[in-house]
Amino acid sequence: MPTATLKRDSTGVAPGWQRELADAIRDPDELCRMLGLDPGHATEARASAGGFSLLVPRAFAARMRHGDARDPLLLQILPQRAETIDAEGFSADPLDEAAALAAPGLVKKYAGRALLLLTGGCAVNCRYCFRREFPYAASGATRRGVNEGLAAIAADASITEVILSGGDPLLADDAFLHGVIARLDAMPHLRRLRIHTRLPVVLPSRITADLVAVLGASRLAKVVVLHANHPAELDGSVADAVRRLASTPAVVLNQTVLLSGVNDSAAVLRSLSERLVELGVVPYYLHLLDRVRGAAHFDVPEPQALHLHRQLRDSLPGYAVPRLVREVPGEPAKVWLG
Repeated sequence: MPTATLKRDSTGVAPGWQRELADAIRDPDELCRMLGLDPGHATEARASAGGFSLLVPRAFAARMRHGDARDPLLLQILPQRAETIDAEGFSADPLDEAAALAAPGLVKKYAGRALLLLTGGCAVNCRYCFRREFPYAASGATRRGVNEGLAAIAADASITEVILSGGDPLLADDAFLHGVIARLDAMPHLRRLRIHTRLPVVLPSRITADLVAVLGASRLAKVVVLHANHPAELDGSVADAVRRLASTPAVVLNQTVLLSGVNDSAAVLRSLSERLVELGVVPYYLHLLDRVRGAAHFDVPEPQALHLHRQLRDSLPGYAVPRLVREVPGEPAKVWLG
């Protein structure tokens, strides 16, 4: 994952979120000292990370429980020995996205929608990320690739919705985002702009007044899809970021990945949905794990997932129950389960 490059605004000062990202924790020893954990966890993390190193903003790490090596937020980001164990059915490209590249930087899997890769960078390295080995540069997640992807969208009148993704699209600076969105605004066949991002959760300072202005200026209907997996991720700073996003205006949704040891409990999932609704966020999808190499220890068997989902349906109002889904390469949409 590339190191953040600080870009100055008109006052010559880098935005606070960029300074925060540059100061993110990358050293397992530092994280373990901060959380009061045995140094052996740092040794294991260094030996297990491979080419997908530790990266976590300090604000997100501060939400983790001190002294608890099984904290559900920590488990999502600290490399473990289990990542080094090969598991049958787990691969580098579990969704076969290489076959879905319609142009540099442009993934087209579903009718009417196209996914534009703005960047290969994220603010946090989630250990279960289905793109942890994705060849971003070769696939066109570059400034040049984005230009080619935009040209392909302009030439395809069947596309009505563009999804900005990555990496995390909000890792791009405001000037670049403004240019991309302005070009999308000028395409008459487009109706919606969707943004998939984890930054409002792990780096809520990214949702600045300038970013809100960039999004608010677009004529397109806006949908922002967050990614939170546990209620402990959703503190007051995240609530403030969500309010700012909603003011653009945008529909704000959340998708959760079902992860063993993190949220494979009806009580945790119920608490997550209730907290999201309090924040004005619609619980959208509960994903079964995409079977990426190195993440088999997070997998929750489908029968257990179905049982958990039934428990949610029995205890929550319908609008607070996310759809249980799995993504299957070649299918025309997400596969709904149960």
